[in-house]
Amino acid sequence: MERTKLASFSKILIVAVIIAGVYFLLNQLRNTEAEEKINLTTIGKTKDGYKDVINVGVITWGGYVGGQYFNEGFKANTKSRFYKDYGFKVNFEVIDDFDASRDAFKNGSIDLMWATIDAFPTEVEGLEQFEPQVIFQADWSRGGDAIVVARGINKVSDLRGKKIAVAPMTPSHSFLIWLLEANEMSTNDVDIVEVPSAIDAAEAFKSGIVQGAVVWSPDDDDCVSKVTGSRVLESTKNATHIIADVFVSKKEFVETHKEQLRNLYEGWMIGASELNNSESNKRKAAKILAEGLSQPEDFCLDAINNVRLATHGDNKDFFGLNPSYNGVTGEDLYNKMKEKYDRLGYNTGRAKSWRLLSTKDLVSKTSLTGINHDSEIKKQFSLGD
Repeated sequence: MERTKLASFSKILIVAVIIAGVYFLLNQLRNTEAEEKINLTTIGKTKDGYKDVINVGVITWGGYVGGQYFNEGFKANTKSRFYKDYGFKVNFEVIDDFDASRDAFKNGSIDLMWATIDAFPTEVEGLEQFEPQVIFQADWSRGGDAIVVARGINKVSDLRGKKIAVAPMTPSHSFLIWLLEANEMSTNDVDIVEVPSAIDAAEAFKSGIVQGAVVWSPDDDDCVSKVTGSRVLESTKNATHIIADVFVSKKEFVETHKEQLRNLYEGWMIGASELNNSESNKRKAAKILAEGLSQPEDFCLDAINNVRLATHGDNKDFFGLNPSYNGVTGEDLYNKMKEKYDRLGYNTGRAKSWRLLSTKDLVSKTSLTGINHDSEIKKQFSLGD
């Protein structure tokens, strides 16, 4: 009898413990959900109209890795330092097709879109109703853009009359213009084959349709390995201040989310500074790129090493906020390429001024100190005539 009572009591005790455990777990889940809700409402939505998620349009390129690394991935997530430190999430959308990326910007699918200042003058008129604003620089191409050529083409003058695949009015086009003009030639001296993107240019080269192509690295290595006798003729390792990647947002979005965008910029710059000064961090970032871009890790590490990730100091130089800087600014590059594209018949002469297309506020109101945030110390590249 006593044994039966003890057995019954034990069963009741076990049931009670299970019920208490379930209650505890449910309570913990409720607390976690409540904390996340508090984070989003008190840190996110109530501060100057923050969005829960900022959507950023990018391409298969290593120069945006500062933000993707700081975000701990491409997709919006709670492990992101943007979320932990600033209370909002960031989502990176990979849109390699140029026109599709612009459509996504226009229809509001993305809040920020990639652009390069060299080619931006060709876009201004088509984006006019959205009042685009350049808000910060992500990188300088340093080998990320290259021209690959077939056997027998050993110097730029050998390109005369050859078919060259290039995506028109893009960084690839700007690089080709620079390369030809630096050798006293023009695009009229070559047979341009227009393609949608640098990725398509690489495919056209590998298929033998063209004798030259302006491609993104590391597609240049892939082209050389697959086309016998081919080589890289030139890259932005030498044209160091021609291709400047930036991010653009609509003026209305900038004005209504200025503090949130400043936080985005600050976190991005912290990420860039950590990558510029650590090989182990670069390797971690390469893993993030490999997953987000569906590319091999080695490919992604090469992509990171073929850019100069812009720091806060670089951005101060780029936006003309450093009186002692005498190198190429965003305004210099924009005005020079605006003139070059206009001479080629792209009617960019009427494009709005740099002052109306850019804002210095994110950079000027951010304070990041220390050597890791300083600007690059290097001989500056001249844009030429």
